[in-house]
Amino acid sequence: MKNKANYLLILLGVILAALGLTLIKTTVNPQGMLRALPYVCIGLGSGLFGHGMGEVLCDRALRGSPEIKRALEIEQQDERNIAIADRAKGRAFDQMTFIFGALMVSFALMGVELAAVLLLVFAYLLVQGFALYYRFKFEREM
Repeated sequence: MKNKANYLLILLGVILAALGLTLIKTTVNPQGMLRALPYVCIGLGSGLFGHGMGEVLCDRALRGSPEIKRALEIEQQDERNIAIADRAKGRAFDQMTFIFGALMVSFALMGVELAAVLLLVFAYLLVQGFALYYRFKFEREM
C-alpha cells in the first residue's frame, strides 16, 4: 500500500509539473492568479515527484538487505537522535522568529504591497499561535 502511494505521488508530481509548464507556454498575457499558478504547480509537482521518487529509491536500495533496513529503522527511532532533531528544530524556530520579524519590518519599510506584508504577518502570527498552543499542551502533559 505504501509503495502504491509513492507511485501515486510520482504520477501526481509529473502531472502537476507538466500542467504548470503547459500553462506557461500556452497562456498569453496572464492576469491575476494565473500569473503565479503555473509556478505553484511546477513547485508542488517537483516536490511531490522528488518525495515519491526518494521513497521508491530508498525502498529499492534496502530491498535486498533486511539487516540494514532494520538498523536504519532503529537509528531513526533512537531517542538520542529524536532529541537532537527536536533540539535543532527548536533552535531553528527561535532563529526564524527573529528573521521573519526583521523581514516583515523591512518589507513594510520598502513599501512592498500591503497584501503581501499582511499575508506574511498572518503566517507569522499563525506559527506563533501554534507554538503557544503546543507549549501549553505539553506543559499540561508533563
